[in-house]
Amino acid sequence: MKTEVQTPMEVFHLPQHLEVPLFQRSYVWSEEEQWAPLWQDIRRLADIRLRDPYGPATHFLGAVVLQAHEIQHGHLSTANVIDGQQRLTTLQVVMSAAELVLDEAGLESLAGQLEALTRNQSNFVQPGESNLKLRHTNRDREAFDEVMGAEPPVQHASLKHSASLIVRAHEFFTRSIAAWLGDTEAQDFPGRADALVSVLARGLQLVVISLNANENSQEIFETLNARGTPLTAADLIKNFVFQRLASEGVDTKHAYANDWPFDTKFWEVEVSVGRYLVSRSSLFLNQWLMARTGEEIGPQSTFTRFKTFIEHESGKSMKDLLPEIKQQASQYQEWTEAAEDPNRQLTPVEMAVYRMRANTTELLKPILIWLHAPERQLPPDIVDQVIGITESWIVRRQLLRLTGSDLGRIVADLIRIYRDTPPADLPEQIRSHLARLNVSSTYWPGDDEIREALTPESVYRLFKRGRLRMLLESIEDSYRASTNQPQVPRRGYPIEHVLPQKWDSNWPVEGLEAEQERASRVHRLGNLTLLTSSLNSKVSNGPWPTKRDAFSEHDTLLLTSRLLRASETTGWDETTIDERTNVLVGELLKIWPVPAGHSGVVLDSQSKEPDWVEVKHLVIAGLIEPGTQLMPRSGRWENALAMVRTDGLIEVNGATFETPSGAAKHVRGGATNGWYFWRLEDGRTLKDVRDSYRGTQPVVGDRFDWEPLHHLLESLPDGRWVSYGTLASVIGTAAQPVGSHIGSCRQCTNTHRVLRSDGAVADNFAWSDPADHRSPLDLLAADAIPVSKGKADAALELSADELLESVDS
Repeated sequence: MKTEVQTPMEVFHLPQHLEVPLFQRSYVWSEEEQWAPLWQDIRRLADIRLRDPYGPATHFLGAVVLQAHEIQHGHLSTANVIDGQQRLTTLQVVMSAAELVLDEAGLESLAGQLEALTRNQSNFVQPGESNLKLRHTNRDREAFDEVMGAEPPVQHASLKHSASLIVRAHEFFTRSIAAWLGDTEAQDFPGRADALVSVLARGLQLVVISLNANENSQEIFETLNARGTPLTAADLIKNFVFQRLASEGVDTKHAYANDWPFDTKFWEVEVSVGRYLVSRSSLFLNQWLMARTGEEIGPQSTFTRFKTFIEHESGKSMKDLLPEIKQQASQYQEWTEAAEDPNRQLTPVEMAVYRMRANTTELLKPILIWLHAPERQLPPDIVDQVIGITESWIVRRQLLRLTGSDLGRIVADLIRIYRDTPPADLPEQIRSHLARLNVSSTYWPGDDEIREALTPESVYRLFKRGRLRMLLESIEDSYRASTNQPQVPRRGYPIEHVLPQKWDSNWPVEGLEAEQERASRVHRLGNLTLLTSSLNSKVSNGPWPTKRDAFSEHDTLLLTSRLLRASETTGWDETTIDERTNVLVGELLKIWPVPAGHSGVVLDSQSKEPDWVEVKHLVIAGLIEPGTQLMPRSGRWENALAMVRTDGLIEVNGATFETPSGAAKHVRGGATNGWYFWRLEDGRTLKDVRDSYRGTQPVVGDRFDWEPLHHLLESLPDGRWVSYGTLASVIGTAAQPVGSHIGSCRQCTNTHRVLRSDGAVADNFAWSDPADHRSPLDLLAADAIPVSKGKADAALELSADELLESVDS
């Protein structure tokens, strides 16, 4: 390996072919992120050279890795571009754009200098070969060849590949260069042109890492992928796969054309996974790998785990494994596209994919891939049963808004433990496994708990619209299945409140207690339905007879027609809403059942207390009277008063908020825990009132109250960590007791983000679950907390003040 700092003149002056391998990712640089900044640097250097032609000013572009081919007699020397193809492609495009502008202006000598850096002379080129020094062999080839071979003046919009990023880059630089050079008749035009060519040929610098044909390019490639636009896990895997295929003697061009499925727009889409956006191809490969290994794998560990699996565990050649990956990727794409079709009658697998999208989760995807592994050949009814069981486990937890942070580990356990289970036994084995889970972070909730939680709950406020619509669609489909009707179209139908949100005018009741009762029913499940088209606001907020007639005339959904039948004798009031809520909750329990007799008992039951208590619950319970004035904690905000309304909303200066934290953020201008921020006239905080509602007992004797610690850990901001000492100072104890408690507490979350003061994981760190063997360092990396030499980035540590101000219930 040889490493040198070279100018473009030194990189490109010899007759040669620099080849971008077909397995390299496509050109992705853009105007905002790369072209415009690069042009600014080139223009800045050119301006400097105009003032000081012999000055030393240069600009560093980054590193490239080139690997020489074996020398073939009668052919130009050739090298693969292992890394840096984005910058080399852009540099060639800039030179071509400048050459064409100069050629059109009649400066043939200067244009010729640039042409010599982009094209080989004809006497060095074999018949039928391209004379371009940089050659693309992937899907960018046609666009690159077309624009680089265009004659001036280039009409970019008329080119066949005008929409490609390479052609658009060429157009951007052509336009920018022409504008900077100015009028061709101007006296300084030749000098400006000479300065530009000087910068492009000799003013830019690259670190060129040259490898021999037999050197390992993969190691170099992996260490440089963060330059420019960061490579995705799929990009790294792609390079590794085709390097591996080449070493196996496989025709890589044939394999790329027939077995690599990921170079399409479908796979380039970015998908949200928690706090991360990852390409769909990277996400699939992560999930496929999890299905193969039975391990939970963080997004940032996908490539390294894939490499280890291929080299040491798969037992198959890359040639044999790649078609299997393609087969499962094709299935995955079919499921995804089917789930996106609003009119398709979905299979259980496709419906599971649709519901995951509505619930913004990817948890079951590894299970689906595992069940459809080519070697398993599971009967469809077994697959459907397993999907139904695992989906019930996840959806029921979502209905209670329980954490999903530990569910990926359970999914991996299911795959690992039951990978060799006979097909006929698989559903019962998985059902029994999930039913045995008995800690709050993973258990399978029973019917009574869900009914008790959902029946009085304002689900319209509780759930995001996509999830709530999915629940109502599922009930509609259940009704339709009983009469053999097709599934309801998934067209984003509006969710309608039967009793309107603005009910005061046309649905009045007398007395404060009656108003509270009515207000508490507005957002309950029984008061909601789906409509095939929105009602106008006048009808939507109108009296019940008008609304009933509109429902009857315009809607065809069973959800609504059954609603009308239920209200024929009594009309629509609190009793009707309660009865329908009970019916719909019961339908949800039938759609996602649990084993007979399963109750969802957990060992750490105190951690199951609802974190989503709202102010309206305190009003309904009589702990806070409507009209109660709230005062902020002492400080410069103490004059900003709030008022609790009848419906449980908090009003501040005419603005209304559903949560105390929302109202506090409005006052302070930053994230604030409103339950601690707002106080009643008697000095109690809203948290004190909430504790009374929950029945929390005060701390007595020598027993320390760890509840504030649990709340702080649950509320750690994304991408931040905290020390044991800081936590201890906030809750009023010492670092050692905090560490001891965390190590044994099943209720504590985010414990991997509690570190020593120097950012290192404590020597005696242990998960509260002895079966949990995850690496804290891997989890920190997955949480976007950089770790260097075993220590987290100190800049991301939370101070005591930040910790207090950032918690959010």
